[in-house]
Amino acid sequence: MGYFVNVEQGVNLYVEDINPSASKTIVFLHGWPLSHEQFEYQYDVLPSMGYRCIGIDWRGFGKSDKPMSGYNYDRLADDIHAVVRALQLSNFTLIGHSTGGAIAIRYTARHNGYGVSKLVLIDAAAPTGFSQENANNLLTETLNDRPKMMQGVTDTFFFQYISIPFSNWFNGLGLQAAGWSTAAIINTLRDEKLDADLPKITVPTLIVHGVHDKVIPFEQAQILNQTIKNSHLVPFHYSGHGLFWEEREKFNELVKQFVG
Repeated sequence: MGYFVNVEQGVNLYVEDINPSASKTIVFLHGWPLSHEQFEYQYDVLPSMGYRCIGIDWRGFGKSDKPMSGYNYDRLADDIHAVVRALQLSNFTLIGHSTGGAIAIRYTARHNGYGVSKLVLIDAAAPTGFSQENANNLLTETLNDRPKMMQGVTDTFFFQYISIPFSNWFNGLGLQAAGWSTAAIINTLRDEKLDADLPKITVPTLIVHGVHDKVIPFEQAQILNQTIKNSHLVPFHYSGHGLFWEEREKFNELVKQFVG
């Protein structure tokens, strides 16, 4: 079922809550510039395995409200904290993809892992995000031809073949966002760093990353693995930036084993 949670005055986030009566909870944070719907191929499987799956659209993206401000890691992490408190979640596994992985890292460090028992980082945009050159190119396209920018993101996202209908669906997820929020996150990915957050993470952490990732290089996963205590890195050899779909059976089984 879907509903909205108020995170600050005038800002409500959309939450998809599947199998809420289950005893074990997984919270999903999508990547830029997508929505909770990117995890469709997890929601199809994990709830039937007995898990409660909660997908949150960040402010500015998906079905959530789209204010003009609040697109830094601190505020985005505080938004997640507000949802966790409102739903009274505890002992849950937090999964973040790409920029969602960066938000998950900031949430865990800034809020002392509030409610989090385990952390999963998928192709995380950490400790750094976009280079200045890449960010500036994306920013220019976003502000002048956002559909073309989104098509370019899709074209570099996957290592494996995707059909035209799948590409169209994926593009549509990105275009649900507002132009201003899409641009603001590009600046965040360019300007904010997460190096100081990593030593603060103490929960068991699973790091998964596509070896052929053209968006966030695999080397960054190795840095995370070296810096985060109690972490384990699993390479995905047949994936780019979209292993949650490209090797979904392997990923879903790994999540099942990790969450327990």
